[in-house]
Amino acid sequence: MADGRSGPAVSRRREIGHASARSLLMTMLGEFVLPRGGPVWTQTLVSALALFGVESKSARQALARTAAEGWLASERVGRQVRWALTPPGQRLLSEGARRIYAFGRDEVDWDGRWLVVLMSVPESQRDLRHRIRTQLSWAGFGSPAPGVWVSPHLGRQAEARRILDDAGVSGSAMSFIAGYGHIGSQDSLVARAWDLAALEQRYEDFIEEFTGHDPATDEDVLRAQVRLVHEWRRFPFLDPRLPVQLLPQNWSGAKAADLFHGRHADWHPAAQRHWDRLTGHRAS
Repeated sequence: MADGRSGPAVSRRREIGHASARSLLMTMLGEFVLPRGGPVWTQTLVSALALFGVESKSARQALARTAAEGWLASERVGRQVRWALTPPGQRLLSEGARRIYAFGRDEVDWDGRWLVVLMSVPESQRDLRHRIRTQLSWAGFGSPAPGVWVSPHLGRQAEARRILDDAGVSGSAMSFIAGYGHIGSQDSLVARAWDLAALEQRYEDFIEEFTGHDPATDEDVLRAQVRLVHEWRRFPFLDPRLPVQLLPQNWSGAKAADLFHGRHADWHPAAQRHWDRLTGHRAS
């Protein structure tokens, strides 16, 4: 594997039942609390997390950690406590919502040109190298060779510059915009820069999990909706969104995107309805 591909691994993650309480909490905040704009009682969140086997103590610890990170603020009302998103929390989840719900909807236009970034970090600065690799990978760049990063999205040059500036290495880096030449093949470039086979397996796993799933009650729908969003929200960080010309035939990502958006729309009313029922639990 090329050096740059040691960023966020595209491998099978833990099942939703083993997901961290805080991670599930963030999914719920984005799906149910953010759109309503108001505070939510402790017990509403504790009850919702209990649907996934999260114990009350773990749920409350997740709330405390999320507040300590600056995303939530608590308010005591008599003997009860309610939580509201802070302005930074609102911005974080709003940005996440735009990324999640827009992802996979539009075909990527491409004029055949590549953005190429050349940079190197000494072996002695392994932590810095890892941070840069991770951030460039999240931005959709692939690395076909050590010190070489490529993307078919020319507009991501500004993001690459920001990452390198933050790391203090932009002064020694270089970027180019060019078409592929006549030596080797673009297929080989893509295969060396991104592990599309592993990514496609993740999409196949997603399709298998949610195809034919028909929750019976509103509570079941809420549980299914959270699982759906929780699993899907990882793909914007794992998938570089390559243009169709660079993807394998019958790419599973397109089918998975159709499945996500269709299921989310179908389940939305019942999931929101059950959340509204949960908001009636006020004891903290």
